[in-house]
Amino acid sequence: MAGSALSNDGGIIAGINVTPLVDVTLVLLIIFIVTAKIVVAPTVPMELPQASETHETQVIFSVIVPANGAMLVNGTPVAEDTAVISLAKEAAQSDRDVRAVINADGAVPHRRVIHILDLLKRGGVSHIAFGATAAEVEAH
Repeated sequence: MAGSALSNDGGIIAGINVTPLVDVTLVLLIIFIVTAKIVVAPTVPMELPQASETHETQVIFSVIVPANGAMLVNGTPVAEDTAVISLAKEAAQSDRDVRAVINADGAVPHRRVIHILDLLKRGGVSHIAFGATAAEVEAH
């Protein structure tokens, strides 16, 4: 019998079939890749502007401005300007060099983004970055 644990002559097993182990590993890898894509997807669908060059910025104070609905500050919906200022003050008090990253949808009016910049500066946050997606590199 080819699959039995004991050989006919009572010797030790000379080889191990690794095909089932490889199959299980590949299935787990595929599951991990699919779920990682789902987990990384943003909670608010946005159309960010494209930049010719982007740099990774450590996000400490995140402001997401969707085209419709209330803005999100560190994942929490905020509707009032005073709440944004108080959250910015708390962040600035905990870390003097706090960095804010504004991710604004492409359909958001410019004046709304400038207003949010003013709110952050009133809250004491002076280091501000803007979120953007990397531009598609053309193949030549």
